[in-house]
Amino acid sequence: MEQLRYFFNLDGQKIIDLFQFNRRDPLLFGSSFFLILFIGILFILFLMKGQPKLRLWFLGIFSLFFYYKASGLLLIVLPVSALVNYALGKGLAATKSELVKKLYLALAVVLNIGALGYFKYTNFFMQIAAEIQHREFQALDIIVPLGISFYTFKALSYIFDIYYEFLEEQHNFGDFFLYLSYFPNILAGPIDRASKFIPQIKEWNPLTKDDIGRALTLIVLGLIKKFVIADYIGLNFVDRVFDEGSPLRFTGVENLLAMYAYTLQIFCDFSGYTDMAIGISLLMGFRLMENFNYPYKARSVADFWRRWHISLSSWLSDYLFKPLQMSIRSLKVFGNAIAIFVTFLLCGLWHGASWNFVIWGAMHAIFMSFAILIKGPKDKLYKSLGLDKSKIWAVVQVVFTFHLIAASWVFFRTASLTTAKEVFGQILLFFNAGVFPQFIKAYPQIFAMLIVGYLFHFLPQSLYGRAEKVMSKIPLLGQALLLAVVIWAVSQFRFADIVPFIYFQF
Repeated sequence: MEQLRYFFNLDGQKIIDLFQFNRRDPLLFGSSFFLILFIGILFILFLMKGQPKLRLWFLGIFSLFFYYKASGLLLIVLPVSALVNYALGKGLAATKSELVKKLYLALAVVLNIGALGYFKYTNFFMQIAAEIQHREFQALDIIVPLGISFYTFKALSYIFDIYYEFLEEQHNFGDFFLYLSYFPNILAGPIDRASKFIPQIKEWNPLTKDDIGRALTLIVLGLIKKFVIADYIGLNFVDRVFDEGSPLRFTGVENLLAMYAYTLQIFCDFSGYTDMAIGISLLMGFRLMENFNYPYKARSVADFWRRWHISLSSWLSDYLFKPLQMSIRSLKVFGNAIAIFVTFLLCGLWHGASWNFVIWGAMHAIFMSFAILIKGPKDKLYKSLGLDKSKIWAVVQVVFTFHLIAASWVFFRTASLTTAKEVFGQILLFFNAGVFPQFIKAYPQIFAMLIVGYLFHFLPQSLYGRAEKVMSKIPLLGQALLLAVVIWAVSQFRFADIVPFIYFQF
């Protein structure tokens, strides 16, 4: 609540500092400063409800400010990307020549992926080249603009949709710019499509009681997921075990529990951001796409990707996997496996320039490719044994899939292959089951967080629908008080150091 106190003390310099870029103090959804700004935004948008152009430019300017608070002078990359892709979209739509269209498309891909590659992968590929040549590697001082992976993919989906004639080009640059820079989803998604988002700019969507109830429920859940569960278990347990050189100081039991803890942490962190982004947007009259659907209830890795980071998986499916699959369809099932491999290796690289991310993507590719190759015999076996309709077997599939996903998260979280190897080495060779009761006694809060977090994840989905209905029936004053109480409770768990959302690094 430090920022709130500074604000109301009316210390001029401190108020100015709140509006300036500070790498250690981005404008996070859960901060008191953001809450004050957002209340003001809602009031201004209400006054502008009959003036869509003013509303458009107001949101665009605030989105720029929000992004400036996260990226400082690297802010310039965003409007440049918007101008370039807007012009490419206009040129692509204006030509009738198939050859020229392909040239525009190729140019768009080269420019967008080139910019993304420069910021995210220059040092990675230079390091590989240095290792091949057996020379010392000196990393360049390149700062990656936050959210560049997300808004680059939004821009590319716009270009692809125009090329495939799923979408007409935008005649109003302001509409396109707001689509690309919209502050709730610019840093960590969801990766919305222009065809779904831009029409909402042109029409004010009046809020219903159900909308308000759903929005506030999502914001409350997002705050609890991120600032209570994810940050607490991350700082107090996961970081201690998974940091470089640390796994060997802990037994296999503790490494296994850290694997379970990180599996919960990354879900609560990322889905918590998405919940807040969707809830905040809904209060402003925008409906963002869903990004999570109880991913750890998945019965297969393919099912997991239909439930996890849905906006990214659908993007990869539409613009990478399906075109690649069609181009090698003559290979039949082996062609599907190859397309999956390419897609998920690139998915791993999208997340970061590290061999750990490549291996993480390769693991998912192997799981899914193997499932495709054995699908025919497996379906026959399940049917003959009656497993295809067995609820018990469905639970077995969920548990098995969960552990495949959890094991892959170890590579995602650790900073090097050596650290990942140490984690699995301790689990397999130095398990020491007797440490488990000692862990519960020493870390009761961590253990309780794990139980509560997973319990909430595996509760029936209908309970969340009921919670939204209850929230929608509470009077506005009661909703405001409830939100204030939750924010106060969350602030009790907040740590002195800012804990950025995990997906900000991508």
